[in-house]
This record gives sequence, structure tokens and C-alpha cells, in this order.
Amino acid sequence: MFGKRSGASGAPPRTPQKPTAGEAFSPAPATAAPPPPPPPPAPEVRRSDDYYQTKSMIFGALIEAIDLSQLSKLDAENAREEIRDIVNEIISIKNVVMSIAEQEDLLDDICNDVLGFGPLEPLLARDDIADIMVNGASRTFIEVGGKIQLTNVRFRDNAQLMNICQRIVSQVGRRVDEASPICDARLLDGSRVNVIAPPLAIDGPALTIRKFKKDKLTLEQLVRFGSISPEGGEILKVIGRVRCNVLISGGTGSGKTTLLNCLTNFIDGDERVITCEDAAELQLQQAHVVRLETRPPNLEGQGAVTMRDLVKNCLRMRPERIIVGEVRGPEAFDLLQAMNTGHDGSMGTLHANSPREALSRLESMITMGGYALPPRTIREMIVSSVDVIVQAARLRDGSRRITHITEVMGLEGEVVITQDLFLYDILGEDANGKLKGRHRSTGIGRPRFWERARYFGEEERLAAALDASDTGE
Repeated sequence: MFGKRSGASGAPPRTPQKPTAGEAFSPAPATAAPPPPPPPPAPEVRRSDDYYQTKSMIFGALIEAIDLSQLSKLDAENAREEIRDIVNEIISIKNVVMSIAEQEDLLDDICNDVLGFGPLEPLLARDDIADIMVNGASRTFIEVGGKIQLTNVRFRDNAQLMNICQRIVSQVGRRVDEASPICDARLLDGSRVNVIAPPLAIDGPALTIRKFKKDKLTLEQLVRFGSISPEGGEILKVIGRVRCNVLISGGTGSGKTTLLNCLTNFIDGDERVITCEDAAELQLQQAHVVRLETRPPNLEGQGAVTMRDLVKNCLRMRPERIIVGEVRGPEAFDLLQAMNTGHDGSMGTLHANSPREALSRLESMITMGGYALPPRTIREMIVSSVDVIVQAARLRDGSRRITHITEVMGLEGEVVITQDLFLYDILGEDANGKLKGRHRSTGIGRPRFWERARYFGEEERLAAALDASDTGE
């Protein structure tokens, strides 16, 4: 169904909350000239069951002793000091025996339980963590440098974990309970959150947090990290500036949203841009941006606003560019319609492992949307709408690489023809297990969007990038 003309595809501060009684694209550095590693975090201390029993007893006494109405009137720092004073008094009255270090840990834990997100607070404070994955009360994993590792963080029980999940999602007006056990939300700092609760989650609530980077990555930083070569970065700049319609394809955790953020940096500041997302996480810097977010149904099952509703509505809002955080259903049809009716420079992401698979998935999503269109008609729509597919991948050593910059050329019979402009070849691995590779131009002299680049005055930059010699890492 889908064919290639040339180039083989060989790549694989939070608001304090009242307490309840039941109670975080980190690209791996390039192998060539890596930046100095950050100091490792302090090792976690495994705490005994006695510690958690003592904490539970003191927490219960604190809830009875504290005046919640007065505590809510204090700022975070003063509230924390008030809690510490009361906890110290409880420890003295109850004759609790513990070391000074244990007492400090206990004070911090209880303050986090009352004012923040409990055991998650230390993980949320670390900027080197990309993902936090909580599998029930006793097992919490994190991803650092592209690798997943088990931590010693644990919750008192599943009830405490569920209370913290409720606290997180309630901040953005959402809920999670037995009647609505799946929820997508975000923390106030922009971190993306997914919760799936019992009875769907057998072993207790499962909480996943995709951490929000305080400092947004730029394309120049991706080049420095080795995610793309300087010449490939120049091609991406041109693609963003000359209003190509772009699909960013990749697997989970491959850096699709980061790459989308980078490409939006090259949108002119006077353009009207409308973004549609399930959980708002894009960080556009332009002045004229309208951000839209989907909404789940209410308790009666009414009032849901889907991604397709957002995409269809934004066409009535006089957009110049439409950015869809992730295309995963019938909204694919509406996005293609928008791309094909004067909204050049629109962008979206989808899950796929190669550019050709991205085109197949796009066709499947339109078909599953209930459109009784012949396959050739759908492919004609795809070819006339999508200009470039950028493929991102997370390699087995945890690094992220842009593996393809691929043009959609047209139809030959029933087959969509694509053309690779830039590829990433894996050449082997070093003694530390880090993959070695190179980005290279496929030698295409003039891509399909050459005239568009000339119209925007970018043809010299494009020619220089395409004519550059192969680059190794």
C-alpha cells in the first residue's frame, strides 16, 4: 500500500491542600563529547514497617490536634512550621524513640502528606526524572536517563495512594473513583498524569506522571545532545518556517511532544495558532496562541468534549496553524481536512514505529471513524495534506534519536510514495553499551517542498543542509 522512492528505513509550585484522614524528553547525552554528568541523588534509605506504623500513629494524632480551618489560612512555609511544631510535641508526649535523622524524615514525610503529594514530593522535586510510575502502594518506579529503576518510595497503603490521586486530579476539575476509574489530568506545573484505579487496577491504583521540564528544550539542544545532526536540524528549521504540514511519529517516550515543541519555535510570532490536547502540555512561546483541552464526561456520563470536537470547533476560530497534541482517532480526518483547506503549517503527533506505519495508522484511524470512503480517496487526502513525517525513536540504550525526515511524494496507482531526506544509521555500540551511529543525508537534491522553501527565502539554507556530507557521532 505504501511505497518508498529512495532511502531505506533501517531505524528501529503546587497549591497547598487540606489534609484528608487517609493520608514526578530527557534525551541521553550523545556518545561524542558528553556533558559532565550531574551529581547522583542521595541514596534512598529503606524504611522499616515500624517506621510506617509510627508515622501512621503520629499522623492520626496530628489530624485530631490540628485546626484545619486555621491551617488553610497560612502560606505553605508557615503551615509547614506549624505542622512540625505539633508533630514534635506529639513525639514528646507519646515518648516515641527515634534518631534525629529519622525524626527529620518523619517530619518531612508528614508535611508532604498534609501539604503536598506525600511520598511523591521528593521525586517531583528532582529534575533528572522523566517519568514516575506507581504500581500500587508498595512499588514505585522512575525513569532516569532513559532507563527505568525501582525506588524505595512507598505509600502507607492503597487508601493513601488513592487520596493523593484524588488530590492531583481535583486540581484540574477531574475525578477518579470506582464509577470513573480512568483519568487523564495534569499537575499545576504542567506534568502529565494518568490514573487507573480499582476495580480496573487489580493491585491498587496505578499512577503515572510524565514530568514537565522547567526549561523547554530547543532544537539547538537536541543537536547538542546528538538527537539530530546540525544539518538535520537545519532541515527541520526550514520545514517549520516554510509552513509544511508535519506529522511527528514515534513510540511511547520517544520525545514526540518535545520535538513538536521545538518545531513550533519557528512559527512566526504574529500567526494565530490553536492547540488541541487531551492534557495541555505544549509550551508555545508565540503571543497569539489559543489552548484547548478535552473534557471527560460528568457523573451522569454527559458533557464530554472529545479531541474531534476540539479540532472541528477550532476550524471556526480563524486559525492559521492547528497543532494537535496527539492524533489517535476520528479527529485524523478533520485534521487532514484542515491541512488541505488553507491551514498550512499544521502539525500533530501519532504513535507509530516508522513513517510508512504512520501513514497506515492515519488511514486506519479515518476508516475506524466510520467514513465509508474508498481507500484510494483516503490516500489522496493524505498525500494532498501531509508534507513531511519526522520519526522519533527511543533506542535500546535509552537515548532518543530522530531517525527519519521523510517526504510524502504522491500516489502511484494505489501506493503512497515516500522519500527519505535524512536517516539515522546505527553502527554499533561502545564499551559502555551506548549505541553509536550517524545521521546522514540520502542525497536528495531537491525535495518536493523546494519551491515552497524558495517562496519563503529558505532555499539556500535547505540546499546547504541537503548537500552536507555524512556526519558521524
